[in-house]
Parts: sequence; C-alpha cells; structure tokens
Amino acid sequence: MKFLTFVNRVDWWLNVKKLLMGNEAIAYGALEAGVSFATGYPGTPSTEVIETIARLKPEVFAEWAPNEKVALEEAAGVSYAGLRSLVTMKCVGLNVAADPLMSLAYSGVEGGLVILVADDPGPHTSQTEQDDRYYGKLALLPVLEPYDPQEAHDLIIYAYELSEKYKVPIIFRTTTRVNHTTADVEVGEFKELKREPKFKKDIERYVRASMEGNRKRHKWLNETLKRIEEEFNTLRFNWIEGEGRVGIIVEGAPYNYVKEVVPQIEEDFKILKLSTPHPLPRKLVVEFLRSVDVALVVEEGAPFLEEEIKVVAYEEGLNVPIYGKRTGHLPLEGELTPRLVRNAILKLLGKEREEVKLPKEVEEAKALAPKRPPVMCPGCPHRGTYRALLDALRELGYGKFDIPIHGDIGCYALSLLPPLEAIWTEFVMGASISLANGQSVAMGKKIVATIGDSTFFHNGIQPLIDAVYKDLDVLVIILDNRTTAMTGHQPHPGTGGSETGRKFREIDIESVVRGIGVKYVKTVDPYNLKETKEAIKEAMKVKGPAVIIAKRECVIPVIRRGEIGEIPVVVEDRCTGCKACILLTGCPALVYEPEKKKVRIDPLICTGCGVCNQLCPFDAIKFPSEL
Repeated sequence: MKFLTFVNRVDWWLNVKKLLMGNEAIAYGALEAGVSFATGYPGTPSTEVIETIARLKPEVFAEWAPNEKVALEEAAGVSYAGLRSLVTMKCVGLNVAADPLMSLAYSGVEGGLVILVADDPGPHTSQTEQDDRYYGKLALLPVLEPYDPQEAHDLIIYAYELSEKYKVPIIFRTTTRVNHTTADVEVGEFKELKREPKFKKDIERYVRASMEGNRKRHKWLNETLKRIEEEFNTLRFNWIEGEGRVGIIVEGAPYNYVKEVVPQIEEDFKILKLSTPHPLPRKLVVEFLRSVDVALVVEEGAPFLEEEIKVVAYEEGLNVPIYGKRTGHLPLEGELTPRLVRNAILKLLGKEREEVKLPKEVEEAKALAPKRPPVMCPGCPHRGTYRALLDALRELGYGKFDIPIHGDIGCYALSLLPPLEAIWTEFVMGASISLANGQSVAMGKKIVATIGDSTFFHNGIQPLIDAVYKDLDVLVIILDNRTTAMTGHQPHPGTGGSETGRKFREIDIESVVRGIGVKYVKTVDPYNLKETKEAIKEAMKVKGPAVIIAKRECVIPVIRRGEIGEIPVVVEDRCTGCKACILLTGCPALVYEPEKKKVRIDPLICTGCGVCNQLCPFDAIKFPSEL
C-alpha cells in the first residue's frame, strides 16, 4: 500500500494524483486554501462541491442555506471576520444573490470569499442559459474561469489569494463540462489557517446608508479593479501558445475543443488562452492582437469575451478582424462542441465546413425508437397529490382549463407531462405562489399554486405572507417530500438534517404556515387519494388563502432503506384492460400486455404506494394481504 501511494505521487513530498470530478477538484482546492465556511443552495451542476467538502472535512462548516441570498450574506459575515468562505450555486442562483453581491463589492472582504457560480450552457438542467460573467462587469468584481478539473483546483486556490490581496469577493464561473468532467488532478494537503476571527467597526466601509461613503467605496472598487487587471496581464493561468497569423482567443472548457481540432486543420495558429474574462488583461490581449491578422473568439455562453476584446481593439486602434458568436461563426444558443469549434475555424479560413451525418442504420434506429420523456418515480408522492388535485377540481365542476395550476422548481414539474398535464407554469423558485396571487386579483377567482418543501423555504414564504396580508384567494399545496429531491436529496430547514451530521432544529412547515396567519391549513398523506381530494375540495371553497401540506417522504430514500411495503398484483379475471390505472397515473410500474389485453405490475420497480389500487374502477388491483 505504501508503494502504491508513493508511485501515484507527482511531487512525492507534497502532492498526490486523484481521479476527481471537477466539482470534487474545486472542493479539494478550497480545503487546501484553508476555507473554514462553505454554504450555498443545491443546484446542478454545482451541488457536489459542498457535499465533497462535508465528506472530506466535516469539521468545516459546510452546510446548505435556505437560498443563495442567505448563503452569500452568511459567507460575507464570516469573511468580514477574517476567515475564508465559499458560496456555491447554479447559474440562476446568482440572480437570487445579486442584491447582496452589489453591496458586498463596495464593502469588500477581509478573509477570502469565493462565489462559485456554475453556468449551464445547453441548458441541461436549468431554466436559462444565462452567462454570469456579466455579473462581474455589473458588480465590478473579478471573474475567474477554469478550463478543466486540474485548473479548477489550482485556480480556486489562487482565487483566495487574490480575494485577500485586494479585499474583494471573487466570482468563480464554471460550466457544466468542467463541473462534471472527471480527470486526474494533483492535490495537496488541506490547510488550516490559524486565525482569530475579528470584526473591526468601520462605518464608511460596511454601512451602505452613507451616500458619501458609497461614492468613496465605488472609487476604491474601480481603482482596485485596475490593479487586478495589471496582475492578470502576467497571470500564469493566461498564456499565448503556438505560432501563426491566425489567432484563436479561448476561455474555459472550449480550450479543450480548440486543442483537439487545431491539429486536424492544415494551418498554423496562435492561441491566447484566458482564465480571466473580467477584468480583461488588456496588455496581453493587445500584444496578441498585434501578432495576428485575424482572430476567432471561442467561449461558452454569450459573446461576452468577444465584445470586450472588440472594445479593446477599437480603443487601441487595431484593425484586426475579430469573429465569434456575434458574427455567426459560433451559435449564440446551446453548448459548444468540438465539431462546432472546428467548423467555426474552417469558416474563418474560408474552407468548406464539414457536416457530420449519422450512419443510415443509426438514423433508422432513431426513427423507430420510442420517445422516453422523464417520468416521476414509481411511488412518487407527487403523483398522488396531482391526481387528487385534478380529480377534486373535476368533481367540483371545473373544466380542464378553468382553474390555473402553477408549478414551481422541483421534481413535481414533471407533472406537466401526460397523463397528468397538471401544471400550467414553472418559472423561478417561489413564483408559483406569486403568480397565483396576481392572477387571483386579475381573474377574481381561486387560483392554485403547487410548491415543494425546499422551494417553500427558499422563496415561498414571502409570497404566502403577501397572500395572507392581502387576503388573496389562493390555494397553496406544499408538496412536502422531506428532502431537496431533484438535486440529490440534500437536507433543508424542514428536515432538520445536516450535510455534515450536525444536529439542527427541524422547522415545522405547518407551524410556519399557521404562524403567518393562514386560517385553513391541513396536512394530508398523498398516498391517500380520498383524504387528499376531499381536503382540496374543502380548501377550494375557502375564501382567502388556504394551504394543504401533502406530506410523504420521497420514495428513493425509502427504497434505499428497504422499507417499501406490499407490492400489489393484478387480479386477471377482474382486469378488463381498460388501462385506467395507466392513463390516470402514468406510473412506469404499470405495464399493458397487448397479447393478454391485461395490465400487469412490474414487481421490480413497484414500491407499493397503492395509488393504482385506489383508482382501478373494477377493483382488479389488490394487495396480497387483501386476497
């Protein structure tokens, strides 16, 4: 074992190589930099950073916050006291944290503070493809971006040095391919900084109520950004390579694509690789542009870098043609690929672009393959909630399009698909209640909002307060599955759980709702369709805000604990093959067999929730104990 450890070391007295995902590499880097506080809100593709820190070093306070705004403000408090902190979020999370971000830029920090924001070109798992580099420009803060897991590890260590040297928070922008790519990464020892936390009173710096102080801090921030730009001109993470009059300026993950395709093209290229999109290292860019006849900018997201470089070229009087997303060489939407980069370079050179065609057999197979949209898991409690909701509205005499049902961010958004087709909107965290509030005023009738437990704590409490305050006619159904399921079952205030095993106090949702002032509150079990349906029918008749809490644990941890119940069976001589169970639930454990004209239940994936048992019109689905 000692020999294996030795041969895997690069610098045997210090560093060791590990196979790490990009997010894991970032976590290692943060721990090597001496981070003592890490927080954020779970969101793909950033989630694993906090989870890895919690696993590797539980004594670090690595815990989830109710939302990104709270997370950034808590981290700011830690950094004001001189300790190093980390905040993580996905791309849209920075929208939530934008308010403190702007003021934090003016106050600056003492201990290093890094804000990891994971952008999602594609998008693969996000509402938008927003490019958070623009927040750096808006807030006048440095933005760093790595191109692979190793650089992510190394760059975040530098980010803490940079943050403390200039006393500003750092935006650490990644994209999905860096977060979720796995590679060999050289890592070192975790550092524990021996610092006594202290917070010095400084009104001009920390109190934004002083307008004169704000002007002074703005000037300080602008001057600081200029000094950082000078440092970036000679930064080891920015470099020029290759020889040729055709230039490529590239940032982030696409650097890997450029390195892959350039050797395939008969041309000499000079490449400027950047990891500092803001502030742009002006002198380095000018030096590069003066050495080439034409330049192509390759970047993920918006044409941020392309626009910044064109401004520099104009101000320096350089007539080098600069191409990229704005000129149509690369797409403005979607994620870049090696093929897109290759074709952009070929277009720049005036050569014929290559179209990639799939073999005929593959095209035919694709045409024949059935569509496989994502579905709720067998036994998902949300299926029962939405089934009961739709049935309750129908029994109250409402048509399919009479009562808007607003959804929110979470697994339950899958209810938009057949056969439920329940939700009409899915917008941003907590918006289901706000949208329902507005429409209840505009349309003068009861509007339904559905929201998950973690989302409720994230941003749903405030709009519910508004509904109570204004006595708005809304029904809010809180789908409490006891976890943050969509991003991997992280704890939240309603679970009382902790990422590192600390004991936290569980916040009871029903108590919160009653404390806000909602008069009609009922907690139901979504596996009990009749109970849930009757509660919804009753709540729909209440004038003013009403809340139903559909409380049942997500089935995945139940399966992992081996606690599923009896698996029902289909009594064949009663089954008419009407498919009502399938058409009403969409549960993948229900399988129709055309040759028998019967339905069967797949025992390998059924979890015994019993929803189908309650819906069969011919009483053909029974639990073994009932037979």
